[in-house]
Amino acid sequence: MSGYLDIVRPAYGENSLADLMPSVSAVLGVPGAEDVLALGATLGDVDRVAVLLIDGLGVYQKEAVARLAPIVAELDARTLTSGFPSTTPVSLATLGTGRPPGQHGILGFTVRKPGGGVLNHIHWGKDPDPALWQPMPTRFETAVAAGVPATQVTQPSFQGSGLTVACYRGASFVGAADPGALAEGMLTALKGPGIVYGYFADLDHHGHGTGVGSPDWEAAATTVGTLLDRLVNGLPPRAALLVTADHGQLNIPAEGRLDLSLDAELSAGLIGVAGEPRVRYLYTEAGAVDDVLSTYREKLGSSALVLGRDQAIEEGLYGQVADAHRSRIGDVVVACLDHTVVLASACEPASAGRLVAYHGSLTAVEMTVPLLSFVRPSN
Repeated sequence: MSGYLDIVRPAYGENSLADLMPSVSAVLGVPGAEDVLALGATLGDVDRVAVLLIDGLGVYQKEAVARLAPIVAELDARTLTSGFPSTTPVSLATLGTGRPPGQHGILGFTVRKPGGGVLNHIHWGKDPDPALWQPMPTRFETAVAAGVPATQVTQPSFQGSGLTVACYRGASFVGAADPGALAEGMLTALKGPGIVYGYFADLDHHGHGTGVGSPDWEAAATTVGTLLDRLVNGLPPRAALLVTADHGQLNIPAEGRLDLSLDAELSAGLIGVAGEPRVRYLYTEAGAVDDVLSTYREKLGSSALVLGRDQAIEEGLYGQVADAHRSRIGDVVVACLDHTVVLASACEPASAGRLVAYHGSLTAVEMTVPLLSFVRPSN
């Protein structure tokens, strides 16, 4: 895993998750869509495209998954970057809108709301209104408006959630409670032209719970192979399957866990904490930004990149950031670069500190995701 902790910056407009759905849309003839990834040369004369997102299948996990799911190694492969932070809600919105995070506004696992309090994008209902919080049209909406049908196939419990509406509005919803139902739902939707999106969560779930490489994680990797075999073998003519991910994962040892809530220096000057353990958003008291920056840089040293909000934006981590979204980013952004996390036990559930694998930051193991492809020709 040489270089897996190297910093990788998002390649918006060139080779990122934000460029995938615009490229798919262009292949299917949606007016105004640009094939940034040059998918047309790979997919050829297709009229239906399935995009399957396997949560947690980063480039650095792909080899281990392929040992248990050989089809993964058989598919054509290239590499994309996720957006930043490299975490599920940010990546799902980046994929669904075809826009960098700074434009769609879902800028972290959790963020501070303007009126106070913290919004967890995974546990999000109708407040705030998803259409206002994430105001960009999704690529499913633009496809349907152009006469290209769009379908999403995912967990039944996700129907109507804030994140689902924000990321996938415009696509018809099909609930799929298990991998078999996921494959069936995607293949049924592929009987006609259009875009079909599917989501598989188990690899990420077991990475968090028992660690990348654990028996539970390996069982989920085997299931990935079964799912892909069924999809590839069931694809109709003129259909393509694209497989990607939202992020990779990194196992974090006990000695790499720092709790800001238990450290008076790290909690000084703060009025709010959000983000997640690999990318902390720190909201500061008036006039305290410089002191917080200095404290975190001194305490964490080379194990984290500690930036002020303006610097993080200027460095292009989020793409162009809409003015309405700027305050969602912490006054201070702490991106962990080593086998390190910054916990916040006073602000978050205890389960956040019991995870084995984490993600969210700028390392290669978290930021690089595969794009696998298979095409069923017309004859």
